[in-house]
Amino acid sequence: MTDADETPEFDVKAFLKSLTQRPGIYKMLNTKGEIIYIGKAKNLKNRVSSYFRSNAVSPKQSAMVAKVAGIEVTVTHTEGEALLLESQLIKRHKPRYNISLRDDKSYPYVFISSFHDYPQLSYHRGAKKRKGKYFGPYPSASAVKETLKLLQKIFPVRQCEDSYYNARSRPCLQHQIERCTAPCVGLISQTDYQHDVDSTMLFLEGQGGKLIDQLVEKMETAAGKLEFEQAAAYRDQIQRLRAVMEKHCVEGEKGNVDIIACATKADLACVQVFFIRNGQNLGNRQFFPKIVDDNEPGVVLQAFISQYYLDKTLPHELIVSHPLPETGLLIEVLSDQAKHNIAISPNVRGERQKWLQMALTNADNALMSKLADKQSLYARFLSLQQEFGCSEVPKRLECFDISHTQGEQTVASCVVFDREGPVKSDYRRFNIEGITGGDDYAAIHQAVLRRYKRQQQGEHPAPDILLIDGGKGQVAAAQKALAELTINNVMIVGVSKGPDRKAGMEKIILPDCDQPLDVTPGASALLLIQHIRDEAHRFAITGHRQRRGKLKKQSALEDIAGLGPKRRQILLKQFGGLQGVSSAGVDALASIDGISRQLAQRIYDIFHHQDGS
Repeated sequence: MTDADETPEFDVKAFLKSLTQRPGIYKMLNTKGEIIYIGKAKNLKNRVSSYFRSNAVSPKQSAMVAKVAGIEVTVTHTEGEALLLESQLIKRHKPRYNISLRDDKSYPYVFISSFHDYPQLSYHRGAKKRKGKYFGPYPSASAVKETLKLLQKIFPVRQCEDSYYNARSRPCLQHQIERCTAPCVGLISQTDYQHDVDSTMLFLEGQGGKLIDQLVEKMETAAGKLEFEQAAAYRDQIQRLRAVMEKHCVEGEKGNVDIIACATKADLACVQVFFIRNGQNLGNRQFFPKIVDDNEPGVVLQAFISQYYLDKTLPHELIVSHPLPETGLLIEVLSDQAKHNIAISPNVRGERQKWLQMALTNADNALMSKLADKQSLYARFLSLQQEFGCSEVPKRLECFDISHTQGEQTVASCVVFDREGPVKSDYRRFNIEGITGGDDYAAIHQAVLRRYKRQQQGEHPAPDILLIDGGKGQVAAAQKALAELTINNVMIVGVSKGPDRKAGMEKIILPDCDQPLDVTPGASALLLIQHIRDEAHRFAITGHRQRRGKLKKQSALEDIAGLGPKRRQILLKQFGGLQGVSSAGVDALASIDGISRQLAQRIYDIFHHQDGS
């Protein structure tokens, strides 16, 4: 290689000499051009220069600086803009040396539509594009589903999908058990139905007391008119409401508040968030941000809040367990985004202090459990190294499994584990096509070939060990696929189900070995193998069921040219379902608006095809 081909060495002094003193963000790059750290600064020159003063950085910062081969900066108008940009870039690139969130999915809401004559109450996640009211966010899907279940017992507002609702010709089971008033078949007026919707919204807005007062008034009015059955229904509704409010309402809290606590230990951090909306405790959720250098709780909380809240609906107050380094800047940026004032309160008393202490206790307990799991998991990887004779402790495992029903809708799964546990973002499924039904060897060969073609293109790192759920035939198929790709640095291991398919009795198959590997009985490596094999099996079956379910949902009508969704829906309604359509004659089909005689004939032929016709 000539000097002209060599990458020029990064001249730190020259770079710092010309660096601006304006606010902005800086990206530190390694020799491969990968971003290893992103930071923001009020004064870029002063902040970046501080990393290159030998007496002013920690050992971990020194290790990072030693890998810096280049620095890129983006100048912003204000420090607040720099904070926003820093948060977005950290979430996108997840640099190695930044504190960053690993789990930042969008949160679910309870949604009440406003574009229906009879509004629908439903679960919602994602962009808020539909017209209606959104209540939340809730910490998890299960919290929303639990709320919907409670609401269904108290307020008979429909929760069914529009496709189901529009196709009803008689009341469903929910009406029979008094959890829906059957608006689909006109058993309740729009006015009376809207009263139930309004009551639901009052409850979700935290005005349970006002709602109970209204119901008490209605109960007394009904009793005064001698409508004792209706009065008893109001009484039962009030009792259920009181029971739910006692369980979910937070004493002393009437607004929107998040309570955020952080605990740190060793190289781990846990952040617990309790969600209070309209005086109701919607539940809590825990996060384990990736930390590398600074694990002070206040620093972790600042990084968490800036990444987590900058693109979400904000409450009016954040109660935090530790003071933040830049509280004023965060308040300014968050308030500007939320379009209302945000308070960040590190010091609280009374009832709020009790809630904050409970959040801290939860964070501590979750952190200790995580540490125990992490140590246990590393011990299993260590055991795997010993049992398989690896020169180093494996860092990454991948496992394949196949699922099908009598050879149909074959799906292959690939799951990934590292020393932290499952790496779900790297999981993949493969719909297997072009093979003889039930040929698991061909399925494994196709899945492994497709997976590692992508690995060669840099889509994901290579595993140290490739586990195949199967015996010698499946192992040989995987070995053949890797050989075709000239990949020879991955260890292939088969996991064959033992006698009676009992856990702990698996046979470990290695390529070109006549006998299974003699694994130490009770070795913790077996627990790791069982875990990843079971996860691959679960992931494959889920994919297969989804594919099979999708196929079942496809109606024979969908294959008919000229018969679009609206006409299919009209047909199914007019004839009471697919069975009615299949038994109808051409004249009956042609009598439906929008169905020509030629189209009716095509529909009839689909269900009455005869050989030679």
